[in-house]
Amino acid sequence: MASYSRVVPTLAFIAGITLTLGFKDFYPDLERRFRRGRRHATAVNIEPHVGDKLCITGGAIQVDARDREAEGLLTLPAICEGIEGCIGNTPLFRIKSLSEETGCEILAKAEFLNGGGGSPKDRVALSIIKQAEEQGLLVPNSGDMIYEGTVGSTGISLATICRAKGYQAYICMPSDQAIEKSELLLKLGAIVERVPPASIIDPMHFVNRARNLAAEHTKDPQKPGRGFFADQFETESNWKAHFDGTGPEIFSQCGGRVDAFVAGAGTGGTIAGVACFLKSRLPSVRIVLADPQGSGLYNRIKYGVMFDPKEKEGTRRRHQVDSIVEGIGINRVTQNFEKGRELIDEAFKVRDDQALGMARWLVEKDGVFAGSSSAVNSNKPQASQPYSWRSNLDQDIE
Repeated sequence: MASYSRVVPTLAFIAGITLTLGFKDFYPDLERRFRRGRRHATAVNIEPHVGDKLCITGGAIQVDARDREAEGLLTLPAICEGIEGCIGNTPLFRIKSLSEETGCEILAKAEFLNGGGGSPKDRVALSIIKQAEEQGLLVPNSGDMIYEGTVGSTGISLATICRAKGYQAYICMPSDQAIEKSELLLKLGAIVERVPPASIIDPMHFVNRARNLAAEHTKDPQKPGRGFFADQFETESNWKAHFDGTGPEIFSQCGGRVDAFVAGAGTGGTIAGVACFLKSRLPSVRIVLADPQGSGLYNRIKYGVMFDPKEKEGTRRRHQVDSIVEGIGINRVTQNFEKGRELIDEAFKVRDDQALGMARWLVEKDGVFAGSSSAVNSNKPQASQPYSWRSNLDQDIE
């Protein structure tokens, strides 16, 4: 009897260990099946990721990184809220041919992967609209219309984001810009008015025309909602979009090691916003302006005067900046450019033939199909404008 009382606890102890070891191997599979069953049994609405967790309303299910790994799921970026959620956090990639040719690391910010209009202007358009909503100047789905004067890229970004957020875009643009731009804007549902090129002091200048139309809309009781003038050239929402987004992204992607940043300028928001951020973290970083022919910004940086020889009376071929390059270059001072002007260390001119040659080079050598404004950023300074290329030059694809 005494031996029996000793045997039973021993057998129970051994059985417990065996059961525990067996259940340890069986439990993960049981848990996965239980989670899968709950997913099928519960009607759920998926919300964006929160950190490493996938939150699903209705089923109260949260899948953290370990659960995803156990179920063979990839850890991917968060689920975005609408197409506007796909703007920003663009990759930074090495331009292999130029890096090998120059002996330094030349990087490009892939702004063409922004989820709105596929350009850096997506950041600006979204920033303008968000700030206006916060100030009560815009209300989604109320009939409010956003007016802007643009040569193309900002208009495309605004037209896309307006559709996503419950507004309509009214775009005024010079009639000497590529017809493909206005055709795309029409397909995006924008109203497009092509106006003859004119001086900025002319009421029919494309920017002034947009400003006046916005004011007329607001005053007209027959029109729904109000008219809002985006004012990309002067609004601080422009440079702040790059101070809060593009600049920090470049700094982080380069691990805090950036020697130089090169960009062209139209409104000046990109170069000003990025310069303000990078200089605050890296005082020795070089900020370089790449300016197309016909634009006065090069002389603004070099000599403090907004003038270009091609702009003198009797020599101009176009009413706007005398260049085939569209989207960058300007002959007036904007608040956005002035915000970062004193932080720009160097400027160089790029001729049209140089821009075209670089555009062909990039597509043939690297498969990068970039426009003329992006090609301007990638050009080496002329011999008469010495600048060390032994730096990490970061091109902003526009």
